[in-house]
Amino acid sequence: MERSSYASRSSSELAAAASGGGRTLRVIPMRHPLGSGSTSSSSSPWWRAAVGRARAMGPLEWAEAALPCVAWTRKYRWKEDLQADLAAGITVGVMLVPQAMSYAKLSGLHPIYGLYTGFVPLFVYAIFGSSRQLAVGPVALVSLLVSNVLGGIVNPSSELYTELAILLALMVGILECLMGLLRLGWLIRFISHSVISGFTTASAIVIGLSQIKYFLGYNVTRSSKIIPLIESIIAGADEFSWPPFVMGSTFLAILLIMKNRGKSNKRLRFLRASGPLTAVVLGTIFVKIFHPPAISVVGEIPQGLPKFSIPQGFEHLMSLVPTAALITGVAILYFTISFQESVGIAKALAAKNGYELDSNKELFGLGIANICGSFFSSYPATGSFSRSAVNHESGAKTGLSGIIMGIIIGSALLFMTPLFTDIPQCALAAIVISAVTGLVDYEEAIFLWSIDKKDFFLWAITFITTLVFGIEIGVLVGVAFSLAFVIHESANPHIAVLGRLPGTTVYRNTLQYPEAYTYNGIVVVRIDAPIYFANISYIKDRLREYELNLPSSNKGLDVGRVYFVILEMSPVTYIDSSAVQALKDLHQEYKARHIQIAIANPNQQVHLLLSRSGIIDLIGAGWCFVRVHDAVHVCLQHVQNSSSNALKLAVQASGELSDSVSTPKPEKQHRKYYGFFKNLWKARDYAHADGEVQPLLRQNLV
Repeated sequence: MERSSYASRSSSELAAAASGGGRTLRVIPMRHPLGSGSTSSSSSPWWRAAVGRARAMGPLEWAEAALPCVAWTRKYRWKEDLQADLAAGITVGVMLVPQAMSYAKLSGLHPIYGLYTGFVPLFVYAIFGSSRQLAVGPVALVSLLVSNVLGGIVNPSSELYTELAILLALMVGILECLMGLLRLGWLIRFISHSVISGFTTASAIVIGLSQIKYFLGYNVTRSSKIIPLIESIIAGADEFSWPPFVMGSTFLAILLIMKNRGKSNKRLRFLRASGPLTAVVLGTIFVKIFHPPAISVVGEIPQGLPKFSIPQGFEHLMSLVPTAALITGVAILYFTISFQESVGIAKALAAKNGYELDSNKELFGLGIANICGSFFSSYPATGSFSRSAVNHESGAKTGLSGIIMGIIIGSALLFMTPLFTDIPQCALAAIVISAVTGLVDYEEAIFLWSIDKKDFFLWAITFITTLVFGIEIGVLVGVAFSLAFVIHESANPHIAVLGRLPGTTVYRNTLQYPEAYTYNGIVVVRIDAPIYFANISYIKDRLREYELNLPSSNKGLDVGRVYFVILEMSPVTYIDSSAVQALKDLHQEYKARHIQIAIANPNQQVHLLLSRSGIIDLIGAGWCFVRVHDAVHVCLQHVQNSSSNALKLAVQASGELSDSVSTPKPEKQHRKYYGFFKNLWKARDYAHADGEVQPLLRQNLV
């Protein structure tokens, strides 16, 4: 009788009864996820949204999607952009000529193949690449990978070595195109910045040591591991030659000075791009005048553009698949570094220049460039962040700057190769070492040590394994540890106990805000992650821990234990079937111990899944709230009523309590709470039958 009248009272009557005339609080009703006005486009299948976007695209949009160059050619400003693109293209093209030959030597190929790699891929990328400032061509790290892997298959001096390097470009291009078409560019997000920094730092050291043989005047073992390199350097010390060491060191000093001056002074930024050309010109002049016998030179370089040819060596295809995958990964790493780390290039640069950048389109563009390049004798190419930085600093506006670079390389192939015969090897080595010094990022290690030991560990383990075990193992170990940390964080999400900030209806972490109010018998828990099979066990353990180790509370009646657990679910973006079953089990456990679960602020997708799975019906629709504050007030309302009406109802509902007067005081207290919450559990559906309860609290509890 009394219970039904409690459930049927109006909101205002209930408010008045609870507050004693204090101010009111309206509990916002939780809408059903499929109710009117709640339908979201996010509930539509992804393919339907894709079809809708495709239908809405006109011919021009389709052309821009297939050929990103259409976007900038259509809006090209000839007066403003042409001069900037010409200046940038010539600057980077002049820089690329000696660099391309240097990187080809690093890869174990003849210098001409570096020029080939900097020719056709540039034109193709300008058409299919969405970045307007990325400078494509040979890079140091990919060149070292080619040398290290192919050197273990075939002799670098054989023709087959060159054929396999070209075949590798084709395989890398196919993999990059597949990743772009399958939209797998998001995979790079699982590689942390600390892993990238440690990997590139170790790789730079290995590259520098591999080039030091041209300074020392004797051969050094070809390896991507630091120990064999150092052993080989020490073992051949008796063959040391001073002339190449002095010349190479001089060129390296000139390059570093010009590079640093160009970076520090905007007026002298042309020095950064002209440094490699300066070293090559000075070295060539010196050799032509003095003809030093101790200085090795490049030798004859074929003249003319590369001819079309189909890549050979397909019988070695399977042995190259892992290397192709690794180089594709390195290309993605270079893409990430180029576009997220280097001199404002990337999405920030794209936004600044008024265009969007899509990592999947970039992968596809790089893939097409490598595929086409492989038919014109190029080895794997990717974006260079050093040349991209120079391209941006030189004022490049569109992909036309890349076409200008290609024209510069083509002109060098047609008319200038006879001049390259007397270029000193130590000058090319100095160019490589100068280029990779920017990759040595020891400052990042110091920074990580000071702020986050976990990220420093990632940096250190990647750095050490890359140095000791080689680039391939270093990449795999770094990515494995990075994924392991991601999995660990996902399986052990952050869970916070919330309290109300004084004078507000805002609930925050009590560890961060110790002054926040908590209430006896009520625990508000926020789960800061999706709930799924990997972390539900951890979440349940933490909830049980909060139940057993009752958080210290500073508001409300002292009820001695937890009777309400409020789950703040606004950070929960997803919940799977395993988590649904675990929540049902948790509800049964709580029900056996007379603990009520309440859910606050689930998003539409989570709310829909909870409704379909029966969780909402199981815990009661009246225990699902829009705000944490509403949930806390409703729970407090029940605690308040327990001191009067609810306790009377509990006594009437249990005949066993009729002789409670003779019960000793501790047992009487236990029965009082047991009876109240037993009655509360039975009456919850009545109390919230209309889903519109608008409870009140006394003024001192609001």
